[in-house]
Amino acid sequence: MAAMNPQDALVHLLIAVAAADGQISGIEQREFTVLLRTLPVFEGFDEGRLTELAHDCGQLLDKDDGLDEIIANLLNSVPTNLYETAYALAVEVIAADSDASEPELRLLEMLRDAFELDRLTAGAIEHSARVRYRKL
Repeated sequence: MAAMNPQDALVHLLIAVAAADGQISGIEQREFTVLLRTLPVFEGFDEGRLTELAHDCGQLLDKDDGLDEIIANLLNSVPTNLYETAYALAVEVIAADSDASEPELRLLEMLRDAFELDRLTAGAIEHSARVRYRKL
């Protein structure tokens, strides 16, 4: 399989994370949009392609091994120096919507394993997101 564009693979990741608990909340949609519009990793991304990418990602998620395929696309497309960034993007989407569900936590575990992130790095990324999204 040919490698995807790295930005497309990251967008698939964001969609998969947001949909991991069976629904994409308004908060997750807002966070997704903010990340796409503000982070350097998405510089030059054509938001007009979002509907197409969401459709493609939905088709992958409908497959039994869809999450595995999305992760494989990440590993084949995203440079290794952006694995932590990819993990941080996933954590941001989950943290924005308060408590993480079991499917979301399982997806994070799959990403940690795929990216071979050590516990300290993953923990720091997760803690940073929790701190940013605390409520009064």
